[in-house]
Amino acid sequence: MPGPPSRRTRFPLRRPRLRHPHDREILRLAVPAFGALVAEPLFLLADSAVVGRLGTAQLGGLGVAGQALATLVYVFVFLAYGTTAAVARQIGAGDPRAAIRQGIDGMWLALVLGVAVIALGWPLVPWIVEAFGANPAVAPYAETYLRISLFGIPGMLVILAGTGVLRGLQDARTPLWVSVGSFGLNLVLNVLFVLVLEWGIAGSAWGTVIAQTGGAAVYVAAVLRGARRHGAAVRPSGAGLRASVRSGAHLLVRTLALRLVLIVGTAVAARMGTDETAAYPVSFQVWTLLAFAHDAIAIAGQSITGRYLGAGDVPGARAATRRMVEWGVVGGVVFAVAVLAVRPWLPALFTSDQGVRALLLTALVFVAALQPVAGVVFVLDGVLIGAGDMRYLAVATAIATAVFLPAALLVYWLGAGLAGLWAAIGLWMATRLVTLGLRARGDAWLVTGAVRS
Repeated sequence: MPGPPSRRTRFPLRRPRLRHPHDREILRLAVPAFGALVAEPLFLLADSAVVGRLGTAQLGGLGVAGQALATLVYVFVFLAYGTTAAVARQIGAGDPRAAIRQGIDGMWLALVLGVAVIALGWPLVPWIVEAFGANPAVAPYAETYLRISLFGIPGMLVILAGTGVLRGLQDARTPLWVSVGSFGLNLVLNVLFVLVLEWGIAGSAWGTVIAQTGGAAVYVAAVLRGARRHGAAVRPSGAGLRASVRSGAHLLVRTLALRLVLIVGTAVAARMGTDETAAYPVSFQVWTLLAFAHDAIAIAGQSITGRYLGAGDVPGARAATRRMVEWGVVGGVVFAVAVLAVRPWLPALFTSDQGVRALLLTALVFVAALQPVAGVVFVLDGVLIGAGDMRYLAVATAIATAVFLPAALLVYWLGAGLAGLWAAIGLWMATRLVTLGLRARGDAWLVTGAVRS
């Protein structure tokens, strides 16, 4: 491993140049990744548009079941991230056969987990629906949709792992086209099953299951094609599965810590009052939309960092990281200005209630102010995932969550309102910025080689 870079080259923030050697590869990966990220929520939107014609109770049931499924898939996102990092390292090391082999193990793990979710989730469906707050009118439809949708979980998880494989292979376009194709198929099947064949909400669920399974089949075909080309075995490897589990365990801790912040934030807002309950989800949806753009650069960071470190190119990893941070800062500033520009008119798109509008106007100031911080945090998160620094990410995210939780409770006890809650979120993001920034400035994450030891 090359010696440590000089202080000057470690992690300075400079004014971004209009052209940079790393811009092409960043955009080549980030732009399709953004399209794929935006395409995913369209599944539920398409379902909602069709099921909404059946009635309010059916639409409510879809909403409850959809939230349960989204939470479940979010927990297993490590299948994509961990696979991306492992495959990218092997590609950087010049061993595409081992890269495909690593990806296949990740997809086998996804299949095993998917089957386990069906077995464990089926008897728990009524409890899950109740836990997500379904009332008696909505619960039967939520249970119907969730029971059927469980059969799509293996496909969903294989898609996550397959996405990680292709991104690790530096291919971000295929996941975009699969996402767009799956969305189109889902929409057609929903219209056919629900409106033409009149299968009700069950038809919507079956349409989604078929579309997700079809998307998974495309990924399997793509990976098998790569396996044949490079002579990689397709049977599961015990060592590879264990490596995927170890990496996934740390990423699971990170993911659960992030999810806890989202749940507690929503719970605190719900206990503040009706206006806060209505305003907080809207402001957080704006935050989430902007997060997709930040996350696209982070996904590029996973692929690029893993490849450079696999090739033993520490200066290249440093330079790419520095450039992506510059992109994160500039993007954050642009988003901040955009939010402030539309802020006077945005609340009117969601509500006519003056109290809710006033709260949204305040919340959007915080959303805007946090965008430059979010840009850097998302990039560094992706870079460290690409470096395989999963253990540190788990610890750092747990620390940030431990800072947020008492702050959020204090906001509730003091009656600081929605502004106080967003200030607590700002503290959470600042903590992540400090922990990730300190790590990125050091050398411990710069472990080179085909496999991070």
